Amino acid sequence: MKEIILVKYGEIILKGGNRSRFENVLMDNIRNAVKNIDNIKMNIMQATIYVEPDDPEKIDLICERLALVFGIVSVTKAGVVEKDIEKIKEFAYEYCKNDLLPGKKFKVEAKRADKKFPYNSMEIGQEVGGYLDDVCEGITCDVHNPDVTVKVEIRDYAAYVYCVENKLIGQGGMPIGTGSKATLLLSGGIDSPVAGHMIAKRGVEIDAINFFSFPYTSERAKEKVVELASILARYTSKINLYIVPFTEIQLAIRDNCPEEHMTLIMRRFMMKISEKIAIKNKSIALITGESVGQVASQTLAALNVTNSVVDMPVLRPLIGMDKREIIDRSREIGAFETSILPYEDCCTVFTPKHPTTNPKLHTIIKSESKLDVDALIEKAIEGVEKITVYPNLI
Repeated sequence: MKEIILVKYGEIILKGGNRSRFENVLMDNIRNAVKNIDNIKMNIMQATIYVEPDDPEKIDLICERLALVFGIVSVTKAGVVEKDIEKIKEFAYEYCKNDLLPGKKFKVEAKRADKKFPYNSMEIGQEVGGYLDDVCEGITCDVHNPDVTVKVEIRDYAAYVYCVENKLIGQGGMPIGTGSKATLLLSGGIDSPVAGHMIAKRGVEIDAINFFSFPYTSERAKEKVVELASILARYTSKINLYIVPFTEIQLAIRDNCPEEHMTLIMRRFMMKISEKIAIKNKSIALITGESVGQVASQTLAALNVTNSVVDMPVLRPLIGMDKREIIDRSREIGAFETSILPYEDCCTVFTPKHPTTNPKLHTIIKSESKLDVDALIEKAIEGVEKITVYPNLI
């Protein structure tokens, strides 16, 4: 019995004359996602990518991996059968009998992409459904509330049969590599990995920057950030992570600036440094995990102060979300348990007791003028460590 994988995509269908470019990028990303599992053959027809593994025993693992690839909306193992109605009926029973158990309610859905096939979709459903009802003991046909939906697709070269309930839901979005590049300010918290995932879902290649304040933050905190980058890399193939030494800047701010301004001045340094690294690496935007009002540095007035220090766009996909929504997203992408590990990052170590929530830009600039900003930034950039992070998958 031959099995293949049917990969369905969504938004790419709307791309008109550019559609083939998006399809080619998606197919390259599929090859890259499974290259350490198995060799595959692929072809594309009628908005479906047909993936055939060399090793049939690897098919489940390949399906799981493809469900993480942006641009894919569903991944389905399917049995392949000749386009003959009698053979399709018999095959549907053999392929789905372990799902069609006594007491189950079922229905058959058919799609006839090959209009030359002598039965239309409704007739295919009736033929296959009637056969299954006859040969499977104890099952009941229920087209409104089935436990099992047997899908039959008649396509160009063969017919394909699968159970809809076994389909894996994909990430959706657009293929990585179709939406330029942006740089994520990646802390050790819950928010920034979610923000990176959401922007990457739009096809944007992601670099990441972390600000590290040794010895005030430990090596375990750094390892935690690398692990979060590795979790994001499950969806993006890899991430270039830039570790910026930030201790000297934070000490200078603490020693020379009003305590209530510390966080905002620190954020302005982060934005300036991130912009310089982003430009050097051909990123055209920054990404942060900020949402309005979540903390003192994320009021609209505070965001205006930090925005004013950079020229490139700052993407904030979480801006209108509350913490519960963000936590739910973090769990969905597999980052939450790592994000809550108790290793402090540089932001939490130097948090003032009473940060300003309604800052005035000119006041912050006046406080910042007590520092040799350019020299501090130049020294921090000279000490940047680059780590290429790959996904922590089998």
